[in-house]
Amino acid sequence: MSSSSSSSGSVEAPEHEAQLTERRLRRLCSHLTPTAPPPRGADRLEMLACARAARLEVDTARLSEYMRGKHRGIQEKVYEYFNSRPDLQTPLEISKDEHRELCMRQLLGLVREAGIRPFQYVLEDPEKYLAIVEAAGSVDISLGIKMGVQYSLWGGSVINLGTKRHRDKYFDKIDSLEYPGCFAMTELHHGSNVQGLQTTATFDPITDQFVIDTPNDGAIKWWIGNAAVHGKFATVFAKLLLPTHDARGLADMGVHAFIVLIRDMETHETLPGIEIHDCGHKVGLNGVDNGALRFRSVRIPRENLLNRFGDVSRDGKYTSSLPTINKRFAATLGELVGGRVVLAYTSVGILKIAVAIATRYSLLRQQFGPPKKPEVSILDYQSQQHKLMPMLASSYAFHFATLYLVEKYSEMKKSHDDQLVGDVHSLSAGLKAYVTSYTAKSISICREACGGHGYAAVNRFGSLRNDHDIFQTFEGDNTVLLQQVAGDLLKQYKEKFQGGTLTVTWNYLRESMNTYLSQPNPVTARWESEEHLRDPKFQLDAFRYRTSRLLQSVAVRLQKHTKTLGSFGAWNRCLNHLLTLAESHIESVILAKFIEAVQRCPDASVRAVLKLACDLYALDRIWNDIGTYRNVDYVAPNKAKAIHKLADYLSFQVRNVAGELVDAFDLPDHVIRAPIAMKSEAYSQYTQYVGF
Repeated sequence: MSSSSSSSGSVEAPEHEAQLTERRLRRLCSHLTPTAPPPRGADRLEMLACARAARLEVDTARLSEYMRGKHRGIQEKVYEYFNSRPDLQTPLEISKDEHRELCMRQLLGLVREAGIRPFQYVLEDPEKYLAIVEAAGSVDISLGIKMGVQYSLWGGSVINLGTKRHRDKYFDKIDSLEYPGCFAMTELHHGSNVQGLQTTATFDPITDQFVIDTPNDGAIKWWIGNAAVHGKFATVFAKLLLPTHDARGLADMGVHAFIVLIRDMETHETLPGIEIHDCGHKVGLNGVDNGALRFRSVRIPRENLLNRFGDVSRDGKYTSSLPTINKRFAATLGELVGGRVVLAYTSVGILKIAVAIATRYSLLRQQFGPPKKPEVSILDYQSQQHKLMPMLASSYAFHFATLYLVEKYSEMKKSHDDQLVGDVHSLSAGLKAYVTSYTAKSISICREACGGHGYAAVNRFGSLRNDHDIFQTFEGDNTVLLQQVAGDLLKQYKEKFQGGTLTVTWNYLRESMNTYLSQPNPVTARWESEEHLRDPKFQLDAFRYRTSRLLQSVAVRLQKHTKTLGSFGAWNRCLNHLLTLAESHIESVILAKFIEAVQRCPDASVRAVLKLACDLYALDRIWNDIGTYRNVDYVAPNKAKAIHKLADYLSFQVRNVAGELVDAFDLPDHVIRAPIAMKSEAYSQYTQYVGF
């Protein structure tokens, strides 16, 4: 009897499994298209075809209009100018020296021929300035960076750190490119630690001059854009040293900025006392001429001190509206956050190009399929969707977050409100770090997703990856910037418990910290309906709960370790925890801005597709860190499983409208320039390129 039962069970088990599998397929397909369930035994790819049937209708023109912002017109002017000038388009194969000269010609052409003068907008309309830089970077990332060096860094330092006398003397000629310049901050031994710079500027009261010196090899200014070939001036950051009353020593007043002429205005020869060398061929951005500068007793007029935050009188007396070196240093760096804003914003533009190329190719490319049936698009494969669809959703999320950053930055430049300055400083650091790191990883994933054709230089992933890679380092190393964010969060946390006010971006810490730090609700921890999981309140609460938990726990750890290790040792012991906290907070800000953008969208169909992308962004992030939520029982096992399933389903849904979402970036073919990403006849353009 037992033998017979065993035999019967072994026959029935596979049949039972088959029935269960079929039932699951039917149930999933009923979610995808309730009116058209698949036939029995349907192939998985047929099920995905079923998923495509339940697609949203997307009005690409309206979506694009909602995305584009108010300065699309000037971007199109940039695109049209370069499209009309093939001689100014960067070829695939070009030497370092040729690329540098071409990049300078591109910038001169844009300013003098096309009549686009970015410098006036640095102060007047930063949003318009950033739109121009993004468009220039789409033509050639080197061009966008060279423009940033000239106008954001060299020009920006003059108008932001100087006073009226500097603006009157330099503004017009910086604007017209008669005064090409550099931003000489980084040294061979010091990059992120700006207060550790060793270059000196010693005041000589007899001649009424500053004497600029490089005291050792470690103080050589390094990686200075525009220095190797084109720059005539440099804003040099150096320690200001003043003679003391007893004439026995020098008083260090901290790091200040000075305008130094480095080349002859007529002959372009390097001036006496200045030594300039080329930093050489780089991994990318070879259109930018990075150089190294050494100064040997170079004398400059006292008026060349950029004196907004500190000045020296004729008799050598120092005056400042700010009482300490640290406050002056913070004010000086606070005026330079524009560079981080530019990089965060530009990085999103680069991500859009990479995602557009990979998505269009994945829709075009067909490989394998069910037996005796046509091959299917590789974007029908779940693995390809998993690589690209969350990335596509993220590019939309980052778009709205960086737009918000630009708006806040513009507001800060007009109001000079101290609270807003602090908010923008931390937000720009966090978004620059988070977005550039994400884009760098994503470009490599996009290359891989396009197989062998992604490896062809003409399809751009190599140049995008190499040119963008340094975005993670300059204008602040990403790891250092995230620590600034974490430090600011801890400061806000401390103030919250001392009854202080919080800046705008951190409001949720004040409003809801106690709620977030209470024990998770065992009932809501198990809710798994689609309506609940796609509720923006659940999503944002989950992000903020994680941030609040991380903040509270790292504050406790720091307090504990400080007793034995000191503050520096405790910070280092908790460093990875602090970096995770900063990233979590920035993700919360990004999601909040995406949700706001969805909710204020006036067009119902556009709102629906943005909501889909927003839900995918949120649930994909939650699933990626599901261990954190499970560890504290914020999410029960059944809910975790439901989040995973829904994230996969939303990837299917986003795949259905992926072409429209990419088209809404509104990037013309002559801007994307990759044959495999052309809207029509991609393969024929590719074959023509290689000579068929």
